[in-house]
Amino acid sequence: MIKKKSYFKNEPDHELWFENWIKKLEKMNNRQYERLSLETSLGKTVVFGINTTSTDLPAFVIFPGFRTTTLIWDLDNGLDSLSEHFRVYLIETNGQPNLSDGNSPSIRSLDYGKWGEEVLNALSIEKAFIAGASFGGIVCMKISIVIPDRIKAAFLLNPGCFRLVSMHPKNLYYNFLPIISTTKNNIQKFLNEVVFDKPNHQLSVNGEQHLIEYLEYVLLNYRDNTEKPYYMGKQLDDIPVDTYLFQGTADILIPYRKSERRARKHLKHRLKLVNTVSAGHGIETHRPTLDHICDVAKNCT
Repeated sequence: MIKKKSYFKNEPDHELWFENWIKKLEKMNNRQYERLSLETSLGKTVVFGINTTSTDLPAFVIFPGFRTTTLIWDLDNGLDSLSEHFRVYLIETNGQPNLSDGNSPSIRSLDYGKWGEEVLNALSIEKAFIAGASFGGIVCMKISIVIPDRIKAAFLLNPGCFRLVSMHPKNLYYNFLPIISTTKNNIQKFLNEVVFDKPNHQLSVNGEQHLIEYLEYVLLNYRDNTEKPYYMGKQLDDIPVDTYLFQGTADILIPYRKSERRARKHLKHRLKLVNTVSAGHGIETHRPTLDHICDVAKNCT
């Protein structure tokens, strides 16, 4: 299953840095995340949780975007609504810059779906809602193909499964700018032009600074070898799971119109909702979208 290995350049130090970053987030949010470490075919997979011992609540399982951690979903307490009604599991996808091992499979295979099945098994989750932003959308679709009977519904946020990233010069410029020259100022430009759609979509000053700290550390210290998102094409025709699509009109990384057309083409009657709002690519930090997802999921239970 393992095809690529990504890694932090200074392995011993990155765990200490992450622990401090997580402690700051917990203090900002006034909550302490439950933590599990699972052994999977991709190595160690770390899971953060909220209310995971409340077995009377349905499970809601989240997968992060490319080059991110799922904890970004909870900047400014973004998961407050979901955590009131669900057991929330934040899966640190292998191959992304987090505390899980950096091993990743071929992106065009169904191996991320098989890995997702291992994760649900290890967490003793019989059936769950799943959600993924950007790269996480691909992971959700792979899981939906492999174990459709265990998925109540899938929520895709600016997903990377319906089209390639935009080759527009503006998108390429602002995406490569902080990679080529990693400064807080360049990361801020990337956030303003790609991730957010201010003032409609933004974080608090403290939340944004915490995100900048994470991105700066990752860009300077993480060697990314994980295969990139791709248009899944006919694989999407095999999705038998009810799917809800959430998109940002200001997303220049994966512009929404082509994604919506292809979602309707491939998913057909399984596409239950298309919700497009004034947000950037980082729609997982858009609190109204997360609250809307919670309302939809509650009506599905």
